[in-house]
Amino acid sequence: MNGFTLLGPRPNDGPFPLELMKSPRWSIFLLFFFVSSAALNAAEREWQTLDPTGRPHARHEAAFVECEGKFYLLGGRRIQPVDIYDPKTNSWSEGKAPPVEIHHFQPVVWRGRIILAGAMTGKYPHETALPRLVIYDPATDEWTYGAEIPEGRRRGGAGAVIADGKLFLVAGIINGHWDGHVAWLDSFDLMTGKWKQWPDAPHLRDHFQASAIDGKLYAGGGRRSSAKTKETFKLLEPSLDIFDIASATWTTAAEELPEPRAGTFSIAHDGRYLVAGGESDRQQAAHDQVHAYDPLAESWSELPQFTRGRHGAGIVFHQGALYTCAGSGNRGGSPELDSLEQLKPYP
Repeated sequence: MNGFTLLGPRPNDGPFPLELMKSPRWSIFLLFFFVSSAALNAAEREWQTLDPTGRPHARHEAAFVECEGKFYLLGGRRIQPVDIYDPKTNSWSEGKAPPVEIHHFQPVVWRGRIILAGAMTGKYPHETALPRLVIYDPATDEWTYGAEIPEGRRRGGAGAVIADGKLFLVAGIINGHWDGHVAWLDSFDLMTGKWKQWPDAPHLRDHFQASAIDGKLYAGGGRRSSAKTKETFKLLEPSLDIFDIASATWTTAAEELPEPRAGTFSIAHDGRYLVAGGESDRQQAAHDQVHAYDPLAESWSELPQFTRGRHGAGIVFHQGALYTCAGSGNRGGSPELDSLEQLKPYP
């Protein structure tokens, strides 16, 4: 066999000609094949910045959530309209602005409507907690106020998640970024409209997001914001608290979040709890890490990092891919981002 011409294999030769496999060039071929395959696989597992038609409003301390196949970017500092992303057309459109400035919240979806709870309004560092649920209906592009939150349990920067037909509010902070961080757990029955208080979490935290997996609530990341003592970014909470709804008991995972940070955003998917992005006192740039906690293995793993670190944003899973959008690119409030990233296929 002359040169490196690869002819069709003869009977009983297997997938490659015997002469090629005996050649010294076979080692070079294998090396090239595996290096190329590894590079392709790595590229497929990287976040990619999309180039959609139109752009959303740059914002942070906002929310990004999927509802009925479209993605909604809501809230953030200042009163801004809803930005709507259609993954089918890779394009943005615009919806109505909310009736009030609303930020520092985790959205939940219930029967085709997006509920905002455990949120703040107003300016740093003395933001106030919203007294009622705020609801956006994508079908009608309308905003309405929902149930009143009990006066003594109002806070912002809380985790919000739906499980067992109830909206759970986890932890948060009473007085903006100043002080008053709490470990409260409350639920709002979406059928009866009744609130209930549950046992406090083991740790105080705000500026984080929670998730529900198999009847348990997961609360990881966040901090105890304390502008009062000039420690707004410093008092990070590395622990992962887990609440079993059936037994009404809290436990704390043995493994802490590998990279403690606040301003994180979360989603539960494929039986894992994801903690993404964030900010900390350790670096000026927003964090680009994405960590996943596996309740079965009781351990954390790291997913591919964002192309651009961000905090105060959201994360969405849709048809085999993860998406994130907006947020702040550095610790604090700037620069506000409008970029949209995708990780596909999901690891």
